[in-house]
Amino acid sequence: MVKDVALPNVATSPTNSNFSTSNFLKRAFESRGNKTNVQKVYRALGSPEVHRIVLLCSMYHTALNTLSQLKLDILTGLCYQGEVLYNLWLFLCSLGPNCGLKTFLDHLAINTKYTAPEFQLLQLFSDCMTHYVTILDDMEMYEQQHPFKLNDLILMSNFLNVFLYKAVLGNLFDLKTIHANALFQSLHTLLMVLYRRDCRRSYTPPGHWLSKDIKMSSFMTDLDKGRRAPQLLLQTMPHIIPHEERVRLFRKYITNEKTVLGLTESACQSPQSTLITIHRSRIVEDGYRQLALLPPQALKGVIRVRFINEQGLDEAGIDQDGVFKEFLEESIKRIFDPALNFFKVTSEERLYPSPTSYLQDNHLQLFEFVGRMLGKAVYEGIVVDVPFALFFLSQVLGQTAQALYSCVDELPSLDAELYRSLNYVKHYKGDVSELDLTFSVDEDNLGKLVTHELIPGGKAVPVTNENKINYIHLMAHFHMHVQIKDQTSAFIRGFRSIINPEWLSLFSTPELQRLISGDNVPLDLKDLRKHTQYYGGFHDSRLYNFNFL
Repeated sequence: MVKDVALPNVATSPTNSNFSTSNFLKRAFESRGNKTNVQKVYRALGSPEVHRIVLLCSMYHTALNTLSQLKLDILTGLCYQGEVLYNLWLFLCSLGPNCGLKTFLDHLAINTKYTAPEFQLLQLFSDCMTHYVTILDDMEMYEQQHPFKLNDLILMSNFLNVFLYKAVLGNLFDLKTIHANALFQSLHTLLMVLYRRDCRRSYTPPGHWLSKDIKMSSFMTDLDKGRRAPQLLLQTMPHIIPHEERVRLFRKYITNEKTVLGLTESACQSPQSTLITIHRSRIVEDGYRQLALLPPQALKGVIRVRFINEQGLDEAGIDQDGVFKEFLEESIKRIFDPALNFFKVTSEERLYPSPTSYLQDNHLQLFEFVGRMLGKAVYEGIVVDVPFALFFLSQVLGQTAQALYSCVDELPSLDAELYRSLNYVKHYKGDVSELDLTFSVDEDNLGKLVTHELIPGGKAVPVTNENKINYIHLMAHFHMHVQIKDQTSAFIRGFRSIINPEWLSLFSTPELQRLISGDNVPLDLKDLRKHTQYYGGFHDSRLYNFNFL
């Protein structure tokens, strides 16, 4: 169930911060000379020059954790003043191949308290970089690429991916307390920020996030044995495993649950089933009336459908597969029709809950029913052509409750024009107050102008250069969460009554869409023929079987 999303501390831009970062790190990097390329002559972690910068980073790390009220200002100063952050990145690259990967892993193996200055260097960089990336808009990240190029982000994410994989698999962290480990949390947060940015708009080469060292047979065997390391990797870094393998694991979870609940065929009995009668002219109404209050366990089981045609006569055929699949597909097709005003479509023809669905009676109960029906489709492996907006799928996955979630980053998937308008405000070179904006939103509601305040008294609060970043985040939050909070909560409550949220954590938002709608690839007739099962005397040797396609 989705609760009202609490806005995190909004990252400030350079224009919002009055904090002036100390010049210690800046001077330390300047004394090394301006480096514009990653060095090929690597520095030893214990050398005097390296040790001096490590100690300075340790000092800033201590300040971040001690001066909590100034944390955002310190982070902003390190991110934007004198390219300190970029120079820190080049410094990390100078410590060895893949940013000193082996050096840091070796150091981690002998420093089990994780508090060595070298690790505080990594934490400082990760915390600053997380702050920096969450501030970046698409133009800054993908077009301007200054100072960080996309290739820098590729190298950075590879270091984080491999380092955390090897550290967890090698038990270099205390796996029992890893979620309280500041080093792991800092590195993992940055990794996921970079990964989710890539999921929304790719900047990495194919296969970048997959672990090249993982052996799937051994990994799955260890999972079955309940070993902690592979379980933790699956929970925190599922992207290192190929998507197809995770889908198989997802299906395995469902099969195991069906067995436990007695929902599968056995030698001694058939599973219990529920019979529903559906009139062709009232598919949604009849389905809702008979299934909305059905306990989740019963809905996970066999649903047999008897159709009544337009003449009021029973149609031939009552089964759990073909007829139920037709009922499910027709129900979902009709419910998700934007003309019903339960769902709206973005400019990219992707669906999300309609803010004005309340005009329909029992709209929240219907949203919960829709969630259950879509959950049933996913549970049974029935793909349906329902393309969702990615920001909505992020809410289904529960990502919006996490500290690294950014409303602004998700906004293009709802309204690209609004995103461009807010970026115009962000980059406005003059006095933003000239735009006459306030902390409020005017909405045309059935011909009536309704004003929503983003903060108490927001209609009287002007947007200025000092508060514009907060305004941008609040605007994005309003459009993607506040307006559809109740509808989204009801939908997710229904969906999760069928699909375990822990199973969903295996997938990113685009991967969840693939799970719902299948892969958008051409039909492979040879593969279809290979996997076709024949009944009633038909067999593969008869060519006319395929002429029906």
